[in-house]
Amino acid sequence: MFGNGPLCAAERAVSLSTRDGWTLSAVYSPAKEDRRTVILLHDLAKSKEAFSALRTALAHEGFGYLALDLRGYGKSTNVSAATTFAREGVDNQFNKMTRDVDAAMEFLQQQHVTADQTCILGAGLGANVAAKSVTFWPNVALLALISPSANVRDVLTIPALRLYKGSVLIAAGAADKKLFLEASVIRNVAYLTTGTENGKVTFLTAYDKTSHEMLNQYLVPSVIQWLKTPQRPEVMPDRGNGQSGLDHTIQTDGVWVAPSDTEESLIPSVLE
Repeated sequence: MFGNGPLCAAERAVSLSTRDGWTLSAVYSPAKEDRRTVILLHDLAKSKEAFSALRTALAHEGFGYLALDLRGYGKSTNVSAATTFAREGVDNQFNKMTRDVDAAMEFLQQQHVTADQTCILGAGLGANVAAKSVTFWPNVALLALISPSANVRDVLTIPALRLYKGSVLIAAGAADKKLFLEASVIRNVAYLTTGTENGKVTFLTAYDKTSHEMLNQYLVPSVIQWLKTPQRPEVMPDRGNGQSGLDHTIQTDGVWVAPSDTEESLIPSVLE
């Protein structure tokens, strides 16, 4: 659909080197003034090309991006392919993908892009890697998790979300009940961490899709809007005319969602 060329005039191919010997293939497009730069981390069995639609939209709105092939995927296979990686273990190559994010952050610093000008966005496996990465980069301004789960290849999300204080977007498809429930729990942990009064947690949902497919078909416009306004303003009560003596709460657009009583009941089991 998009051919083999760059998706925008400013995009260029770059090579990133990790501290443990991987050479990562990536594409970089600088942000316009006053716009953030988004690091894009793909899902299992995907590559940076899975973000083609989002990259086009980001460039159109002036946002920068750095989309990379995670180690073992796409053109980042100088050491080995992901099919050879151990699926379990806290020190397996999937967990070491946080070093890929380190390389991306260090590259952006060389481009004079600081952590507080950066968003890390991941889909599926990339969402879990993104979440774990903010443990090491707590000053990253924004974190976007598309179809995150509690555990992918032993890469965990919840420990990081217990610490991260920045604005968070979480998106989950309702059709996959297990993933939706896990994403809801992750959302609740982020909600409790950032504080209920700050409007820092945004939750998006879709229908029959997950991961990149959900992002491409339903969520790109919402993600762009969130990047522009990641922290929703406080919802103020609408005072009545004095006749009823009751306050009426202004209804939001349904994108930002506080924890439900049912989901809140799950929190003790993941915070202990």
